[in-house]
Amino acid sequence: MKRIPASSSVSLFALFAASIVTSCASLPVTDGEPSSAPTVAEVETSPSPQFTATNGITPDLWPQVETPPLDPAIEARIDEILPKLTLEQKVGQVIQADSGSVTPEQVKTYRLGSVLSGGNSAPGPLPYADAQTWLEAADAYFEASVDADGVEIAVPIIWGIDAVHGHANLRGAVVFPHNIGLGAANNPDLVEKIARVTALELTVSGHAWTFAPTLAVPQNDRWGRTYEGFSEDPAIVASYGDRIVYGLQGRIGDADFMGPGHVIPSAKHYLGDGGTENGVDQGDAKISEAELRDIHGAGYVTAVAAGAQTVMASFSAWDGQRMHGQKELLTDVLKGRMNFNGFVVGDWNGHALIPGCTATDCPESLNAGLDMYMAPDSWQGLYYSTLEHAKSGRIPAERLDDAVRRILRVKLTSGVFEKPKPSDRPYAGDEALLGSPAHRAIARQAVRESLVLLKNDNNTLPPQTNQPVLVVGDGADSIAKAAGGWTLSWQGGGYPNTEFPNGESILSGIQTVVEAAGGTVIYDPTGEADHDADVVIAVYGEDPYAEFQGDTDHVDFVPNGFDPEHLAAYRDKGLPVVSVFLSGRPLWTNPEINASDAFVAAWLPGSEGGGVADLLFQTEPDFDFTGRLSFSWPKLATQVELNAHEADYDPLFALGYGLSFGDSSALGALSERSGLEGQDQLQKGVFFSKGELVAPWMFVGNGSPLGALPIDSETLSIRATDMSAQEDSIRVDLKSPDTVFAIAAGYEHDYSRESNGAMELTFNARSFDADATVQFGMDCDPDRPCPASLPVTLSSEWQEIRLTLSCFAERGTRMAEIESALTAQAPAGTSIGLSEVRIEADLNAVADCGD
Repeated sequence: MKRIPASSSVSLFALFAASIVTSCASLPVTDGEPSSAPTVAEVETSPSPQFTATNGITPDLWPQVETPPLDPAIEARIDEILPKLTLEQKVGQVIQADSGSVTPEQVKTYRLGSVLSGGNSAPGPLPYADAQTWLEAADAYFEASVDADGVEIAVPIIWGIDAVHGHANLRGAVVFPHNIGLGAANNPDLVEKIARVTALELTVSGHAWTFAPTLAVPQNDRWGRTYEGFSEDPAIVASYGDRIVYGLQGRIGDADFMGPGHVIPSAKHYLGDGGTENGVDQGDAKISEAELRDIHGAGYVTAVAAGAQTVMASFSAWDGQRMHGQKELLTDVLKGRMNFNGFVVGDWNGHALIPGCTATDCPESLNAGLDMYMAPDSWQGLYYSTLEHAKSGRIPAERLDDAVRRILRVKLTSGVFEKPKPSDRPYAGDEALLGSPAHRAIARQAVRESLVLLKNDNNTLPPQTNQPVLVVGDGADSIAKAAGGWTLSWQGGGYPNTEFPNGESILSGIQTVVEAAGGTVIYDPTGEADHDADVVIAVYGEDPYAEFQGDTDHVDFVPNGFDPEHLAAYRDKGLPVVSVFLSGRPLWTNPEINASDAFVAAWLPGSEGGGVADLLFQTEPDFDFTGRLSFSWPKLATQVELNAHEADYDPLFALGYGLSFGDSSALGALSERSGLEGQDQLQKGVFFSKGELVAPWMFVGNGSPLGALPIDSETLSIRATDMSAQEDSIRVDLKSPDTVFAIAAGYEHDYSRESNGAMELTFNARSFDADATVQFGMDCDPDRPCPASLPVTLSSEWQEIRLTLSCFAERGTRMAEIESALTAQAPAGTSIGLSEVRIEADLNAVADCGD
């Protein structure tokens, strides 16, 4: 089961056509064989045009959308409220701060329009909290906002959060399958039910607004947010856009619209986030206007038509223009051509990515059509600069009034002006709703419908239940791994099952089914021991990740936590092997498929592991595999841009493929040549680990590359030393106060996304003498330096140092041009130890720059 590089590389596919392709429900699947999947001729295609940058949008070519008419009564109330607001209040309304960086008193003082809680920003010591803790914070912010002291009229805040697959920052809430699995289900009715449950559970904790649905159409599976998209097929995404909006807020005109148990939705990320070059998160979509419109705009047409009240602007760019500053798309297309009457909210300091802007100063974004800045930790500086721009006229009064009008429209439509504090609203604090039998039943159905059976040789599934079953793999008894990113925290992972009190692991689901039938379950997470069993079920796959931390260079599955090499050994013993593969994207898994008699793409199923057991063992006669691929499955690890409408489409399993029980499936042996040709599979953001430099990084002294250890020069010396293991670290002796030691590369590396995304330069360090203060920093090309550093006092004990990347950016480091990932400078005679130099997530998600 070795991964063998191919003898010739596979070129990346050309850019795709502008037409919306057929939904996977309509693609022909006959006997389930990969060879019988639809050919290119059977899928709507058109020639892939060579992209030509235009920097221009033609709004008349975009779809006109018929949206619900404005409510005259609400418009009249806005006309009454607007003149009563001071300029300071209006500026406050267009700013949203993160709950980890703003107090209720500040909400009142600055009259902020909204508070959000980022993925790690729950009240209390953890990135998630229980209902009561959330409610106490919600009450404090709300009551501060409606305190009319000093103003003629107070405007209540709305509190937003990323409930992207259930309210997964609330302990006890149901965690649904991620969108990639729901796309495979291809069931709009079910998706609306899921949105309804999510809205109900959000009201339990006092939240009024969720940053969902994600309407991205991922076209490159290297993207770390692929699992947040429903499909590579815009038709599936469009079929879900309106139904999720209805589930969250209700239907405009119905009696229960925005009533108890409903919340404000936010369609995101507008626009083209799934089409960036090389699948880079927050990158640039270098595609034609037609592709941008027909592929990536499809979901917004249905969501806006359904009355979605907010739209979130994308971090990404189109044709070099950042979406947070793209007036033609935000104003001319979305608000003009598509008749969107709600407000546009930014993403996490996304305005700072516009050339000429910073996190604390960006009138360009508001003038382009953004209505509310998401300024999590930068809100205060942004407030003052925006106020000055409003006074000077750089932000026209008409534009500011339009933004505030739109925000007031959403708030009045939601009824927040009339609602009591969050804890006094219907369903608030009702923890019996969390993980209720009805909610769990919907989640369990979603799990069953999301699973895609890719291989089932000799009808291995379903196996008998009254026999010994060996379960292996680190994903079997880990709800956190099965749930993926955006679960309890931003990146997810690492949480025990006890933190999911209303959930069930896949292992538990299997045990329930098998033991009820008189069988036995043996659990061996590593699969290394010898056991007497009749069938093996292996549950393994990707570890959780979110956003750019999930970006990859290829789509090869790199084993972690469980070694799939064990699978072949089981088959050699005559044991049938079933693989349940957990992933946030389709991955090259030919060796694992070859070593399995049955292979199930389980995606990221969430907290209802019993749904997996339902299908594996067909616990009800009408349970069957109905999930079909909403993303094409690669036959090579280099097929990163694999979409059904492309002319050279050549997948292993095509869009729409999937087996059911009884389908003929003689797959045969698959090639184990990955196509990578020995390409590095190194993790971006690791510079020095286990005593070794990670290519292309090297030791540099005063700008000159140094050789292999040991190194001894006039200005410094470097030799191996020990931290946790033999020679896992280095000792650096600085002989001159002018000496600058660095871990550097010979070319630029772009860490602007990491700087904008709550990441830290992290390393272990110590002083070998008395306490020493060292300036640790980052820098650019020596010919165009941009040094910035922070002082750190080291003791004689090893300690972990975490320096927030945004602090270097604030001090002038051009984070898109990093050549020195770590610099160190100290008084002559200072000796320091360094180990494990890397970039990691900021667990506090709040920049501490030592100011």
